Amino acid sequence: MDIVHDPWNYTQNILAAARALEQINHQITSLQNEAQMLINQARNLASLPHSSLQQIQQSVQRTQQLLGQAQSLAFDVSEIDQAFQQRYGNIPLSVSDADLVAGARSRWQTTVGGLQDALRVQAGVVGNVDANKAEMATLVGQSQGAMGALQATQAGNQLLALQSQQLSDLIAVMSANGRAAALSEAERATAAEQGREQRRRFLTPGAGYQAGNARMFTN
Repeated sequence: MDIVHDPWNYTQNILAAARALEQINHQITSLQNEAQMLINQARNLASLPHSSLQQIQQSVQRTQQLLGQAQSLAFDVSEIDQAFQQRYGNIPLSVSDADLVAGARSRWQTTVGGLQDALRVQAGVVGNVDANKAEMATLVGQSQGAMGALQATQAGNQLLALQSQQLSDLIAVMSANGRAAALSEAERATAAEQGREQRRRFLTPGAGYQAGNARMFTN
């Protein structure tokens, strides 16, 4: 039996096979696109492998501890008001000379303590600089190498948190310096008032100073 070759049917079969192959290719491409989309979604949902939270919290706690260790006069409104009424108010006329000296010494000690506190806060903040510098470099690297939107956002948020911690350190230094300056000014003002009172007592007849004659040379 002879096989009859039908060119038309052969062509149709080739075209059908080509269309089927094209559809398969489209399906494969569609599956690849869907797979890539799922990969991208997974990357966007992937958490940043690095967290600066602990280091930032430790830096904040160190600064808070230094502020909380303020000597003689804490960062407390009611305590400050009470201390100024008792130690930096008007000098009572009835207070003894010994009490005047004791009060002046107490105010001097408070001022010196405030200056020391300011230096300690400054030293603590400077100690945070190296740690913050290393952490910022790490976060910038994490941000640049972020796999997805979530990681990039998390890196950005941590950088903002680190900057906020640095700002709080700056505020702490300014507060400690301002406290030290205020104590110095308060001591100076009270010392001036005490000086006037002591001068008044010195010049008041019978209050302790007795006028007399002094002979500088003898024959």
